[in-house]
Amino acid sequence: MRLIFLAPLIVVLASPLVAQVEPQWQVHDTLRPRPRVVSVAALPSDAIVLFDGKDLSAWRSAPGGAAPWRVRDGFVEVVPRSGDIETARSFGDVQMHIEWATPAEVTAAGQDRGNSGVFMMGLYELQILDSYQNRTYADGQAAAIYGQHPPLVNVSRPPGEWQTYDIVFRRPRFDPTGALTSPARMTVFHNGVLVQNDVELHGATAHMRRAVYTAHADRLPIRLQDHDNRTRFRNIWVREIE
Repeated sequence: MRLIFLAPLIVVLASPLVAQVEPQWQVHDTLRPRPRVVSVAALPSDAIVLFDGKDLSAWRSAPGGAAPWRVRDGFVEVVPRSGDIETARSFGDVQMHIEWATPAEVTAAGQDRGNSGVFMMGLYELQILDSYQNRTYADGQAAAIYGQHPPLVNVSRPPGEWQTYDIVFRRPRFDPTGALTSPARMTVFHNGVLVQNDVELHGATAHMRRAVYTAHADRLPIRLQDHDNRTRFRNIWVREIE
């Protein structure tokens, strides 16, 4: 009797689900539009290069004016207490690649060790920190979505070594009244290892309090944080997600 009841249940549940997935196309439909071609060499052919090791022309000071950080030897280094920098261009949903290194000389501990951050849309922070044998709170270590989600694992390299973040960010959506209709989401690979798996963000980054959402534009600059540490960055690019 159990089989008699289960079979119809499967049909009833499966049919609506199938209908919701691209109902205008048949399976293996040859008329279905094919993905556009993107070639990959050093970086994807449709990448927007934000820093190529030469200058900060794609950046500006977050308070206003020219970006004040120091460019040399193919990287840009935070100038402590000069303020955050942000992209001159605004973005929404993106894939982002960024390489970073904390100072080789360790002179502090916890949150004072190589602290910086990547703020998607200037609001949602992926933490940068020297988390190699450095104890701090879990939701504030390297690869944490600050104050919200600790990384799945700690794959931090020793201080001074170059590290990578590959980020997929989906912006939050708001209705015309400013009410949230879908939260921001983020997937992150740290040094090639999955550390944030399509997690839902609780709101804009906040310190020592719960994150909340406030309606904002669909596109905003990406920001890098000056947290009084000489953290370095190189090879920064994004791809806009259609």
